[in-house]
Amino acid sequence: MANKIPICPLMSAGNEINIVCAQENCAWYMKNYKTCSMYLIAHNAVLDIKAKQEKNTPQ
Repeated sequence: MANKIPICPLMSAGNEINIVCAQENCAWYMKNYKTCSMYLIAHNAVLDIKAKQEKNTPQ
């Protein structure tokens, strides 16, 4: 499997050209998870939405 070049979601937003992630040189980079905190925030938001939908779904 080829290595993917990580893209910065913050710097790339609204640009036609993707900006490469600065990784450990970025304040948003989570070394423990080896990913951008923006991805973790988005992932947690999706899990929260799914949990709320399941709670409100009539059975």
